[in-house]
Amino acid sequence: MFRRLLASTHFITSMFRRLLASTRFIILLPIVGTFLAALGLMVFETIALVARLLDLIQGRALSTTDVKALAVGLIEVVDVFLIAIGMYMISISLYTLFVDDTLPLPRWLIVTSLEAVKANLVSIVIAVLAVLFLHEAVAWEGGSDILALGAALALVIAALSLYLNVKGKP
Repeated sequence: MFRRLLASTHFITSMFRRLLASTRFIILLPIVGTFLAALGLMVFETIALVARLLDLIQGRALSTTDVKALAVGLIEVVDVFLIAIGMYMISISLYTLFVDDTLPLPRWLIVTSLEAVKANLVSIVIAVLAVLFLHEAVAWEGGSDILALGAALALVIAALSLYLNVKGKP
């Protein structure tokens, strides 16, 4: 009877272990999701960029206001591209962490922990916030309202930079 119980326990443990080992592939959902989001953003924003450039090429005379609007539009394109690149990096990072760590990648894209994935995300957020401020600075038409935005963004960027600095130390 004891042997039967022991064999049964071993069978259940073995089955449970296989089940847990195979559930790591559930991570394919966020991998595919972030990859498709990155791809969609890149395609959509490339189309928007081409449309803006075609408007420019059509040769209509550009006033100072038009040039400023074009510059702001291009900054917005860069911002969306940064977000898309961040999502792509997260997709690749999750894939290498959970599915296949032999994927050939440039050294700067190799991650060895979930903390490194979070650090990449925080770095992208910092860049996006900086682009957001640049967008607002280019579109700014005077007044003091930009000071409050700049101060708020500076505090958030400082906090995120501190997080990266603290998490980066062993």
